[in-house]
Amino acid sequence: MASPAHDTGPALDRDGVRLTVDDAIATVTLTNPAKRNAQSPALWRALAEAGRLLPGSVRAVVLKAEGKSFSAGLDRQAFTPEGFDGEPSFIDLARGGDAELDAAIAEYQEAFTWWRRGDIVSVAAVQGHAIGAGFQLALACDLRVVADDVQFAMRETSLGLVPDLTGTHPLVSLVGYARALEICATGRFVLADEAVNSGLANLAVPADQLDGAVHDLVSAVLAAPRDAVVETKVLLQGAQNRDAEAQRVAERAAQARRLRDLAGLGE
Repeated sequence: MASPAHDTGPALDRDGVRLTVDDAIATVTLTNPAKRNAQSPALWRALAEAGRLLPGSVRAVVLKAEGKSFSAGLDRQAFTPEGFDGEPSFIDLARGGDAELDAAIAEYQEAFTWWRRGDIVSVAAVQGHAIGAGFQLALACDLRVVADDVQFAMRETSLGLVPDLTGTHPLVSLVGYARALEICATGRFVLADEAVNSGLANLAVPADQLDGAVHDLVSAVLAAPRDAVVETKVLLQGAQNRDAEAQRVAERAAQARRLRDLAGLGE
């Protein structure tokens, strides 16, 4: 599927999610500011679909949200007996078998996994509240640019739950085990300065400069050759699971591929 020459309208616009594509840049926008972009299974399915709809020409994906809050987290309606229209309530899921419950959570997680694909660089633009599932959605991206009013919080533990939308791995990777445990166990807010200083955010700017800062970052990423960025991203992702010697081997193999491609000798 080819990318359009210009943004010709949403490729997806439903359940609080809009996807637009403009050449090498895709933008995924949370579009329910009246509910502070609270999340639901329908929204998660739309986010997963957005990932599947990306044209192969997309190199960068920007995740943003309308309104004053990035996402206030899971819509509390999920915990009511009636749940959402047409959806099993979380109470019903809890009463089901282990396999059914595991499958349901795995489906929800699909909305949070594709952002770290090797062929794209994803950037979250985060303002205001990013709580629980909202925090985890921001963590799903490769990079985060935050407004100076950002308030991250992992509130699942305070509700008797655990963070289960793939946020624990990047959180520990970014801030370390002890800080991650403290953030999750207390449910406290992490503000902009701490987010930058701890590695949760790459950059903090005044709210009215957020879009511009994200644009500048994406433009800088796109200025580098695509294959080099892809190889570098995959190399860095694998570093977490390799010792120093294995990483040296991986670096040599990746560089050999790049040199052969540059010399016109690639497969």
